[in-house]
Amino acid sequence: MPPAPLLLSLSDIAVLARVQRPVVSTWRRRYPDFPAPMAESGNRTWFDGRMVADWLVSSGLGNTPAEEVGAELAAHSLARIADGIGAQRLVSVLGALLCLRHMLEEPLSDIAEADLIRRAERMDPGDEFFARELTEDPGLSVRLAPLAEELVEAAYTVGGAHEHLMANRHRLGLTGPDTGSLSSELRRLVVRVADPLGHASPEGVLAVADPHALCGDLLHDAVTALDDPSEAIALGAERREELARLTRRRLLLAGVDDLRLDVQVGTEVEYQMADTGLVVTLLPYEPGESRSRARVLEAIESLGDLLVPGGTAVVVGPADALVGKLDDREAQIRSRLLQGGLVESVTTLPGGADPYRPGYGCALWTLRREPVPAARGRVLISDIGSRDLDEDVVRTLAEDILIWRAEGYHRFGGHEPRHGLSVAIDTLEKKFGAPLVPRGLSMSSASSRTVRDRPALIAEAEGRLSRAEARARASADEHGPLRGGLMRRIGPAPEQVTVGELVRQGRLVQVKGHRIAAEHITSRGQLDVLGPEEVVGRAPRGGRRIDRLVLASEYPHVALTEPGDVVYTTGPEFGVVVDHEGSSVVAFPARVLRVAPRARQALTPRVLALLLEGAAGVQRSPGAVRAVRGIGEVALPDLHPKEAARLDAVLAEAERRRALLDAQYAELDTIRRLTAAGFGDGTLAVPVS
Repeated sequence: MPPAPLLLSLSDIAVLARVQRPVVSTWRRRYPDFPAPMAESGNRTWFDGRMVADWLVSSGLGNTPAEEVGAELAAHSLARIADGIGAQRLVSVLGALLCLRHMLEEPLSDIAEADLIRRAERMDPGDEFFARELTEDPGLSVRLAPLAEELVEAAYTVGGAHEHLMANRHRLGLTGPDTGSLSSELRRLVVRVADPLGHASPEGVLAVADPHALCGDLLHDAVTALDDPSEAIALGAERREELARLTRRRLLLAGVDDLRLDVQVGTEVEYQMADTGLVVTLLPYEPGESRSRARVLEAIESLGDLLVPGGTAVVVGPADALVGKLDDREAQIRSRLLQGGLVESVTTLPGGADPYRPGYGCALWTLRREPVPAARGRVLISDIGSRDLDEDVVRTLAEDILIWRAEGYHRFGGHEPRHGLSVAIDTLEKKFGAPLVPRGLSMSSASSRTVRDRPALIAEAEGRLSRAEARARASADEHGPLRGGLMRRIGPAPEQVTVGELVRQGRLVQVKGHRIAAEHITSRGQLDVLGPEEVVGRAPRGGRRIDRLVLASEYPHVALTEPGDVVYTTGPEFGVVVDHEGSSVVAFPARVLRVAPRARQALTPRVLALLLEGAAGVQRSPGAVRAVRGIGEVALPDLHPKEAARLDAVLAEAERRRALLDAQYAELDTIRRLTAAGFGDGTLAVPVS
């Protein structure tokens, strides 16, 4: 049966195309071939999702790569269905359909209920993988079969379709502590540290196990790192039966032979099936108030009992148990692990390792049965807790651990870790129960250019500070103290005029800010981006930039600021700044007030900014949604041109002096930052005078 049309709202289309919502409205107005709406309900308009996807691919618009549009559309379909039948049921039935299709090697789009039941029972007679999911509600299975085919078409392979389903499981609502949710970066780190290829036999066979399989993320990643996943033996255990069955299907679709995989329901892995050379696991999550650090360490101890000589275990677990301070009972368990020579490396991980529990700190341990002689009696301790888990950190940390595994400790001439230290176990035992964190820097870090050059960089900043102070003194000698000659006004105050009236008179021009996608803003572009943070002074100008080519291709309608434009924002608080140089991009909700050339004698940009700062009603009161009045209603004194010129001169002199002070503040901040880093890692000292 043909699949029912997937209806998308304008907001849905924006998500599909990875653009802001107003961009879609612009497309509707600008492009006559934009798909016509299919339905309307209330104030929402609905479009055929497949027509929209085809239009995005053919037009080349949006930020979603053409090869990913189909998969994103399928994800929208999944989300709508999950709202109706539940995420777990949807993932289970779709996964079962994909597994049946894999075994049949033929499409399921037009299959009847009776045929589906018969084929499911024939292909899975022992109900190991999918028979139960497909026969419990064959009507639902038949209705979802076309969607399964769409997933396969979008991903090109059945295994790829199932992985797309797994990648979207949290988006569908399959969340919770029991489903696993490690970040993709941490999963890559685990696989690199585990080194599946290095643990395969000479014949290419790898036996890998996970006693806490959850949804099978780490098992899947380990077997797919092999040249031929069919050579893997995959063993696992999972307490929840539906997740154990899901993991079996996932491994089967990854290429593991059904006779070479075994995922038990419970906590015991069927290790008799093969000698396990590699264990990868994420210890089950427990809330902090009920978590037992002793139980976590005992779980790691039990993993070590299962390793064969030369075998490795890579374990991710709670940081408080793995690297934190322990009481005597907990420290005794950790001491047994250390003294037994089982612990190979300990790494403190950055926050966000589990994106769905950002407050849950994690650490990574590797265990090794019979390490190389040069590694015995020592542990590699690393700390990347303050680093982003980017590709460079993943690569260098994995290299540190793998080289340590292969070579061990060499006092002279060996590899120096980039992120930690080799520590003697006897040294750790003297600090019984203390946190497992590296004390000081490795030799390679201490001799790195950043650390080595710190004293020179501080000296250079001190030299620049001296020159900035000299310029400030010379300016003070030349110009004397600041004397604006301001005095109390005698006589009537100037007439008031609103900003809106100044705009209507042509003395001011209002220019809107632009919606710029976050992914297009970097620190390396050619054009400054001025948004609310820069305008109110919470972020320095120049910290956010956009590439000129990106601006021209993605935002052809955006005009740059002109010298003297007054950039203002009313949210989250009022702020105003003069862009003297121009050639910046103003990011919404910031906006521009531009003094018209013919009005500059009576109203300069500096004077306008000052008057806006002093105007009543532009600031929000605490808890207010918006200011008392909009910018167009703000009343300003209509100064005489001569008085405006005198005020502008005072403001210009104040700005000049402020720039001299800012140059000194910048160098002082540099000196403080470098000094703090140097004393923080123990590489700087104050000489005895």
